[in-house]
Amino acid sequence: MQKIKDFFSGKKRTILFSAILPVVLFYYEILLRLFTADSFFNLSIICTLVFSFAYGTVLYILLTIWKNAKLTNILTAVFIGVFAVLYLIEYFVYRQFKVFYDINTVVGGAGDALTTYTKETFALVFSLDGILKMILYFLPLALYLIFSKHLVSGMLSNFKIRIVSCITAIVCYGISIAIILTSSVLKPLFTSQYNFQVAIQNFGLITTLGLDIKNLIFGSSNNKFEQVETEDVADTSVPEVEILYNKLDLDLSEETGKIGEINSYISSLSATKQNDYTGLFKGKNLIFITAEAFTAELIDPELTPTLYRLANRGIQFTDYYQPASAGTTGGEYQNIFGMLPTSGGMSFKKTANHYNYMTIGSQLDRLGYYGKAYHNNSYTYYSRNLTHVNLGYSDGFMGYGNGMEQYVENQWPQSDFEMFSGTLTEYIDKQPFSIYYMSVSGHSGYSIDENAMSKKHWDRAQHLPYSDYVKGYFAANLELEDALTHLVSELENKGIADDTVICISTDHFPYGLDKEGSLGNMPLLSELYGYNVENLFQRDHSRLILWCGSLENEEPIIVDTPTFSLDILPTLSNLFGTEFDSRLFVGRDVFSDAEPLVFNSQYDWKTNLGTYYASRNQFVPAEGVESVPENYVENMKTTVRNKVNYCTLASDNDYFRYLFEKQ
Repeated sequence: MQKIKDFFSGKKRTILFSAILPVVLFYYEILLRLFTADSFFNLSIICTLVFSFAYGTVLYILLTIWKNAKLTNILTAVFIGVFAVLYLIEYFVYRQFKVFYDINTVVGGAGDALTTYTKETFALVFSLDGILKMILYFLPLALYLIFSKHLVSGMLSNFKIRIVSCITAIVCYGISIAIILTSSVLKPLFTSQYNFQVAIQNFGLITTLGLDIKNLIFGSSNNKFEQVETEDVADTSVPEVEILYNKLDLDLSEETGKIGEINSYISSLSATKQNDYTGLFKGKNLIFITAEAFTAELIDPELTPTLYRLANRGIQFTDYYQPASAGTTGGEYQNIFGMLPTSGGMSFKKTANHYNYMTIGSQLDRLGYYGKAYHNNSYTYYSRNLTHVNLGYSDGFMGYGNGMEQYVENQWPQSDFEMFSGTLTEYIDKQPFSIYYMSVSGHSGYSIDENAMSKKHWDRAQHLPYSDYVKGYFAANLELEDALTHLVSELENKGIADDTVICISTDHFPYGLDKEGSLGNMPLLSELYGYNVENLFQRDHSRLILWCGSLENEEPIIVDTPTFSLDILPTLSNLFGTEFDSRLFVGRDVFSDAEPLVFNSQYDWKTNLGTYYASRNQFVPAEGVESVPENYVENMKTTVRNKVNYCTLASDNDYFRYLFEKQ
């Protein structure tokens, strides 16, 4: 004990106390990086280290303003504990959903996750791994409470130490900023291509939260449209027939404020031409399904013959992606609105008060379609009771709790078969109809004890060459297979299969398979996919199903260019022959003359010519591509930034209300 007292004697107490918060913050950041980052040792770890010391030192200065050692002691302990909780929350969210929750998403979805998945959350937090993580994060608080009594006099900082601390904070912050701004990889991640997920892994949680708060209060400095350098080539040819464009007569005269900025951007874009597939499905029924955790590997001619039939005897999409950005609500948002959820879990919630003029539900409603949206889980989860009644479906929305309980048994997860078979009677005689389903049977976890659907179909998946948990994933999704089998059979019995379109996209990759979930450390997802998942495009690949009975006897229609969920809305709009303006959509009609482009909220993108990985600022040409046009990569980076910016500004300013409410 005497040695401890001697160690904490004199000026050492003050110096040691001034280092506590910087060291604790760095310790927390290292743990989070160790448990979640795709790459641990790189240049960004220096930024995380130095940022931690800068912020920790600032906290030390603030906590020693008053000459009250007891108060300083209490507040220091509180800060250490609060930060431990903050880091643990982000860790457990990442474990559960494989994304970090930004402030918007915490506000928009964390409460739902805690209340609806109480059992799963409890099991995660109080598992052996969860308890170990809590011990590691609360260790600094325990040590501080034990040894703080030896630091009492050190809590009364002297003037010289405070001056040194101020200089240390400024120097540390300056070093971090200098490293970032001189790095071709880190600079865009901090500025023009800022993304919450990527920023945490490169700059640490505290820095990222600071940037997020700044953007929420003052708006992002990146919300500015940039000009894309193009080479104008005069078209002197005379068309033999009149060329029609998917373009509306829009009033884009407003020139001030954010609306003016959006108008200028839209005016700078070229509308796409109508094509041979325009109106192919005009007047037909539509059943649009967002399938929980669906992926291409579920499609098998023997195990899932109906899925196989729909995928291979309709329009075939062989290079399709569903970027995972904000869990299920983010995937739904992408499918329905054709936008990236740049406000995380709040993006969909904002639409409850928006003028959702261009959803496919609204477009077909204006053509006289009967419409309704369905979900077999709680109708209030993610505030669907507010958002899904505003998607343009004439008969609103039904979930468990406002009508679905008459069809679906209360179990976890609920049955897609029961939902499809029960609700089919509500609309099959109301043609033309436009129906939306959000399924739930494929939800994680995938053991017999966790998942009623896995248990129900367990025997049907036992012959598969996978581990038990992956077999459980297949078993759970056999409920969707059975639901679709019943649906198609009833359409055929009614004689309307040729007049009905079924569109199926996932909400996100099967993130519930793996515990950790960082790229390169997803063994069960890699087992399912058949290769080691090392980047976001490998992780987020999937299959879009777009089928109509009338296509089965026709020549196959194959779309082998890169496509993604944001292409669904413009493609359906073109196929159903609705009146729309292609410039308003972020994605493209896949049959149009627009260049294929897939991107995600991390600013990665893929075209026919290659793939760009923003996290390492690297463009990899596609196989067989020997050269790309000059400035191509920089122009595409600018194009993607503009599209992400449009997603933000159109949502924040309820842009379609400005354009269409007065009509």
